[in-house]
Amino acid sequence: MVQATGSHAGKSTVVTGLCRLARRRGLAVAPFKPQNMSNNAAACADGGEIGRAQALQARAAGLAPTVDMNPVLLKPESDGAAQVVVQGRVAATWPAAAFLDRRGRLLAPVLESFERLADASDLVVVEGAGSPAETNLRRNDIANMGFARRVDAPVCLLADIDRGGAIAALVGTRVVLEPADAAQITSFAINRFRGDPTRFADGVREVEQRTGWPCRGVVPWLDAARQLPAEDSVGLDKEAGRVDDAGPGRSRRGRIKVVAPLLPRIANADDFDPLRMEPAVDLVMAPLARPLPRDADVVVLPGSKSTLDDLACLRAHGWDHDILAHARAEGRVLGLCGGYQMLGRRVRDAAGVDGSAGEAQGLGLLDVETEMEPAKAVRRVAGACARSGAPLSGYEIHTGRTRGPDAAERPFARLDRGPDGALSADGRIEGTYVHGLFADDRFRAAWLERVRAASSSSLAWEPVLESAIDELADGLEAALDVDALLADAGL
Repeated sequence: MVQATGSHAGKSTVVTGLCRLARRRGLAVAPFKPQNMSNNAAACADGGEIGRAQALQARAAGLAPTVDMNPVLLKPESDGAAQVVVQGRVAATWPAAAFLDRRGRLLAPVLESFERLADASDLVVVEGAGSPAETNLRRNDIANMGFARRVDAPVCLLADIDRGGAIAALVGTRVVLEPADAAQITSFAINRFRGDPTRFADGVREVEQRTGWPCRGVVPWLDAARQLPAEDSVGLDKEAGRVDDAGPGRSRRGRIKVVAPLLPRIANADDFDPLRMEPAVDLVMAPLARPLPRDADVVVLPGSKSTLDDLACLRAHGWDHDILAHARAEGRVLGLCGGYQMLGRRVRDAAGVDGSAGEAQGLGLLDVETEMEPAKAVRRVAGACARSGAPLSGYEIHTGRTRGPDAAERPFARLDRGPDGALSADGRIEGTYVHGLFADDRFRAAWLERVRAASSSSLAWEPVLESAIDELADGLEAALDVDALLADAGL
């Protein structure tokens, strides 16, 4: 099990690389995360959903993602509540204040899923959540030491040295843990080291002496990790800051500038990863605190875990006026899932199934209306773009049904399940429920050509992703004592 001294220390990335390395050694390996908190989700073949990071780890292991790989997924709907997804299905919405008392109920399905994976695998690589040093969260824990001790999983503790204080974080974790929890840790590793790792030899020795844990390696900054989908929106916040500093003239001549607002409840932000890799595209994840860049060619409204709340936030920052002005100037707008719902005339959520209850006027760029419903659609889909005929594939994860003349007369796509989405009469405003569109090379090329001729490239997204996982695994192989980690696991 890979745990860390803090959040965002690189656990997901390291687990991905270890899964690929175990697969290279001929082991039947599976990833597992008992409890995840993220609005970046992936659809499994059986209609359930798991964290996007576990789907990537499954790919690294050579497996199709299953709901057992992430049996508890928490999807924040507000600062005070989260939707609880258990073994792929929505079970409840819990207030944050009640979670510590209630989460003990989730241990049984967590153990059930783990046992199924363990029975079918030579090795399960488990990812923790946050940090075991958050001892105030230890009661009823199912994500870190509570789980590790229950299944007797040896723990490698990861520290992100780029953030500073790695020695204090590792030694401090040893100090605050109760002895039985500390005994579960069999090693540690340093992540994201810049420069010559031998310069940290004295630091490694000090941690070993103070904790009694051996070091399994010092991992450098690995560029391949930047090409992998992010687990949540924290990385997007940093990117938005860089873009904000760069100013509106960032796009180079001839490139398509695609702007996406960084909504507070943004979901499935990895939809944009293939566009980020396109040579002819400048992708801007824009903070709402600044106006929409005037030189945007396309505005893409992303998915949202709470459409009404994000729509209200969009209005509070004046982006509704910016988007309408962009559309009046013949700019293009694409809405994905929750973003599609915002483009319509009205959104209703009487029962609050998607966050706050109520209803609101939409942006009115598409002649459709959305009614939220308790049932949640989670499925893989395939079909063709209604305009270009280009094949497309992806997945849906959403609540709500969207109807109206634009959807009935001009669907965005024709899928195996029927028509999807809507187009405006002039074709410049598009909306769809399909996530993962841009990962399909055929659709992405056709869409870019429609925006601007000769803008598509020969980028093959799937091979790029596979190559990034392989490069990540190569970097970990060189930096970590992988055989010692496998020996810790009894192999």
